[in-house]
Amino acid sequence: MIIRSSLKKCSQLHYVLKIPTAGFQWVPKGGVIFQSLSQDVYQNLAFEDWIHDTLDLENQHILFLWRNSSAVVIGRHQNPWQECNLKMMRQKGIKLARRRSGGGTVYHDIGNINLTFFTTRKKYERMDNLRLVVTALKALRPQLDVQATARCDLLLNGVFKISGTAAKLGRTAAYHHCTLLCNTDKSILSSVLKSPYNGIKSNATPSIPALVKNLQEEDPTLTCEMLLEAIAEQYAAHYHADNRIYVINPANEGEFPGISNKARELQAWDWIYGKTPKFSISTCLNIADEQSCLDVKINMDIKNGKIETCNIGVSEHWLPLMMCDKLKDSLIGSKFCPSETMAVANALLSTCTDYRLYRKWNLLCEKVLTLM
Repeated sequence: MIIRSSLKKCSQLHYVLKIPTAGFQWVPKGGVIFQSLSQDVYQNLAFEDWIHDTLDLENQHILFLWRNSSAVVIGRHQNPWQECNLKMMRQKGIKLARRRSGGGTVYHDIGNINLTFFTTRKKYERMDNLRLVVTALKALRPQLDVQATARCDLLLNGVFKISGTAAKLGRTAAYHHCTLLCNTDKSILSSVLKSPYNGIKSNATPSIPALVKNLQEEDPTLTCEMLLEAIAEQYAAHYHADNRIYVINPANEGEFPGISNKARELQAWDWIYGKTPKFSISTCLNIADEQSCLDVKINMDIKNGKIETCNIGVSEHWLPLMMCDKLKDSLIGSKFCPSETMAVANALLSTCTDYRLYRKWNLLCEKVLTLM
């Protein structure tokens, strides 16, 4: 079934809701545009990998259009504890993903558009792609003041960031992906992209904070659908592409063999957290109970997402050294995450029969959990 574009000016652009059963041997030379039916961040990132790893890009350019439900996406070489509020994300059900490309951390929701430009490595050129997006925006709304920067971001009115950029350069293939803020929830964006964790030392790639603005704030008549169609039309004209948007389901293993494994890898703990560059934590936490108020010094080294070394300094008058050492020794080798730390703590607490010491041990365990 083919559905005509809702934009009158895009009367030559069509939507095709199913790719041919012959698979991707049919992909025409020149350019082709795909749009995802899925709003799952892991499925869409997996489709990027699938195109990069599977298709021959020598004689064709590919544009992939996609949007996600609420998710925070970090760069390949970043530390999630430094980049975002993991506790808030767990409470709100916001997914965390680590992409294959570098760059900084971004927040995705249905009001944010994602664009991925695929070429050979030799033909890879970020600025050409950004100029194409700017041209599409100007064609849609000539009054918009949007410019590409030397850092390959897009700025609105010379101040507000509306798009960030990242890329993956393979041996022969490459892709450049960027965001485009239409009507993202900025209150959630600013909350989840603010780390509450202190005392972290790391060589991970840090994000660079920026003022952001939605395009819809500049022009309330704009919608994500309008922006997607304008960019697709400009892309089709520029690359003499097939004048169709092929709507795909990235969860379809039959059409994209091997994509399920790619999605599983991307949502695995070992990839999202385990690929974090080695880092250390040195902090002081305050514990208040019925009789006293004291500081607890904690030093940890985290490697591959697991606790490599751990030192917990607590007054021996408050908690026996033996009990503190048991917690420290039990944490070494475990994942630096609330669920595994809670399991370790519960196992230890089940061995304590003294209610007074149990309560103090439990308070200490709860404080350690706040680091995660």
